[in-house]
Amino acid sequence: MSTKVCYYEVLGVSRDASEAELKKAYRRLAMKYHPDRNTDNPEAESKFKEAKEAYEVLSDSKKRAAYDQYGHAGVDPSMGGRPGAGAGAGFEDIFGDVFGDIFGGGGGRRQGARRGSDLQYNLELTLEEAVFGTEVKIEVPTLVACKTCHGSGAREGTSATTCTTCGGVGQVRMQQGFFAVQQTCPQCRGKGKIISDPCPDCRGAGRRNERKTLSVKVPAGVDTGDRIRLAGEGEAGEAGAPAGDLYVQMRVKPHAIFTRDDNDLFCEMPISMVTAALGGEIEVPTLDGKLRLKIPAETQTGKLFRMRGKGVKPVRGGPTGDLLCRVMVETPVHLSSKQKELLREFDRSIQKGGDKHSPQNASWTDRVKKFFDDLTA
Repeated sequence: MSTKVCYYEVLGVSRDASEAELKKAYRRLAMKYHPDRNTDNPEAESKFKEAKEAYEVLSDSKKRAAYDQYGHAGVDPSMGGRPGAGAGAGFEDIFGDVFGDIFGGGGGRRQGARRGSDLQYNLELTLEEAVFGTEVKIEVPTLVACKTCHGSGAREGTSATTCTTCGGVGQVRMQQGFFAVQQTCPQCRGKGKIISDPCPDCRGAGRRNERKTLSVKVPAGVDTGDRIRLAGEGEAGEAGAPAGDLYVQMRVKPHAIFTRDDNDLFCEMPISMVTAALGGEIEVPTLDGKLRLKIPAETQTGKLFRMRGKGVKPVRGGPTGDLLCRVMVETPVHLSSKQKELLREFDRSIQKGGDKHSPQNASWTDRVKKFFDDLTA
């Protein structure tokens, strides 16, 4: 009869424990009984080996199934079962699997060639181009795959060899007492390959600086801050790795007439005193032509008129914005003597009408009088 303790009891878990529960239990025991942390406790080493053996069996689905059915005999090499990994596996192998996420991943992971960097291009647009959309050609300085060596970095007819320092994984493993630390291989700098005969054109880099011309389709309705992503148009990756992306950042230049607020457009229109007083029509510019705007009589400066649907159609869909036109009553300048006399005569006739011709002035006068009365009260 076997004198070995049940593996589930060793780890302190139930028979239906999940893989995560097994790993957590083993990690707790390994931290507690590892010999490096228990130099003065000779029993700790045996407990550590017992916990390691239990985890090696139960973490392997086939071994666990055999153990559940036949007990220790199902995983004992002398009984015809499959040998446990503990017979040949070192501490760093099993410990690296459990604590790999803490110390940079398992020893078998290769860093490999890196993806190319993303790039950003700032594109200036006129308001009309942003509102209606356009197609522009841009020239971008970037790194492209070397055409001579096709991105390999090796001279034509040759190829890179596996790094003997790291065995091609791009990382070296260093044991520092209780901890196993992985670092980038200093020989191949994480690539896993060594180029002994580099390409003469790119000097082994596999990439060269070039200015690339691209056509960019700008959709209608974009605004400052919007970005267009051109997949794979960034820098070329190392040794055939995927290229990065190019992000085209929009900036809309100031317009001579219109200002934009989200999907609405604004403009200011000067009108004469006569048009403001008597009413009339003025011609208003829009981005797609001219419109006639009716000005009602007795319009005051600053009044806002809305022309629906004459703004910007959103790039992501939705109703088109409006054009808002603010009228500004313009005071006439460079008057002749006769014009000045006519205005004085007009003013005298206005004064005779009292407050009815200048309601805002009358209201203002009343507020000023009340203000001074309050101060002296």
